[in-house]
Amino acid sequence: MESPFFTSLKCRECGKLYPKKATHICEDDFGPLECAYDYSAISRSISREAILSRPKSMWRYRELLPIDGDPTVGVQNGFTPLVKANRLAKALGVDELYIKNDTVNYPTLSFKDRVVSVALSRAVEMGFDTVACASTGNLANSVAAHAAAAGLKSYVFIPADLESGKVLNSLIYGTNLIGITGAYDQVNRLCSEIAGKYGWAFVNVNIRPYYAEGSKSIGFEIAEQLGWKFPAHTVVPMASGSLLTKVHKAYQEFIKVGLVPESRFSIHGAQAAGCSPISRAYKENANLIHFVKEPKTIAKSLAIGTPADGYYALGSMRETGGASEDVTDPEIVEAIKLLAETEGIFTETAGGVTLGCAKKLIESGKIPRNEPVVLVITGNGLKTQEAVMDHIGKPSVIKPSLREFESLLAARTDA
Repeated sequence: MESPFFTSLKCRECGKLYPKKATHICEDDFGPLECAYDYSAISRSISREAILSRPKSMWRYRELLPIDGDPTVGVQNGFTPLVKANRLAKALGVDELYIKNDTVNYPTLSFKDRVVSVALSRAVEMGFDTVACASTGNLANSVAAHAAAAGLKSYVFIPADLESGKVLNSLIYGTNLIGITGAYDQVNRLCSEIAGKYGWAFVNVNIRPYYAEGSKSIGFEIAEQLGWKFPAHTVVPMASGSLLTKVHKAYQEFIKVGLVPESRFSIHGAQAAGCSPISRAYKENANLIHFVKEPKTIAKSLAIGTPADGYYALGSMRETGGASEDVTDPEIVEAIKLLAETEGIFTETAGGVTLGCAKKLIESGKIPRNEPVVLVITGNGLKTQEAVMDHIGKPSVIKPSLREFESLLAARTDA
């Protein structure tokens, strides 16, 4: 069955159309391929009422996602909370602030569950029985979990020095986990070679056009959860830059199909100072991105020195009037603690980057204090406990005695 909505793959540079196969590079100019849709057909099929009648998952927007039939992997994923963060707003000095909380995404507690749901549903449609990925951690967890649930064989390639929590959260699903000595970009290059030789469905190589589209569901949900409107400002963490470009595309598509009126919005990017090639290019007002050979940051999930979508992320920020910032490791830790202490949300290091950069953007006036802001928080802090372990103190230990407790309480009160 062919989808009447998802029509082809299209080169982002020259516009050449390609069949909906496992390919990701234009043969004429080597531009990246992305999914193309018949928006006229979608606008006749989709409506706010139709969406609201469907189950609360990312697939309620199925006309705008690149599969031909019904989803078969990750059917229940997405539709995470949009939290109105009043205490954090007060701490940052803004009037209206929201957290798009993908720390509770199903099943592996990161936004990668969205992209893998789409990628593997499409891989199944195309007849693959083996799936794989190159990953800085969250994608590894998600591919391993979804492949297990779908009965697919999986191979996951990671930098050998990845956080132990993310290693455990891949191994538990029985995947073939392979650590590579070197940075993520070296892992990714190896995976391109393996994909070419073995013909597996590599979610971020040969089926990348489908995989990347899953990120749009964050943007769709934000707009719906705000009452069918866009926030004035959305702050998004950047690794490859793909998530930021897809949030931008999601907002554009909701306008195209008539779900949200055309309005102004700005999308801002956030990176760690130890690996900030996109942010640096933005600040230098350059189109050329200087790659980072040896990333040095606790935000390992964002440590991609050669960002595949960096050029397009720059374009999205500039087109929407957004900006980019970067934060140091100590600033990341402080932001993780601030989010936890004000809103009860424990984010991994990427979320610390998002909040830390948002704080700088607010203080510099790039995000006005009287305009609504959404922070995209992409993963759970339980995965990167090492980053904050030495910065949060230790529990007080007493004997099971009321007298000892009251002494402790008095000491704390006096302090």
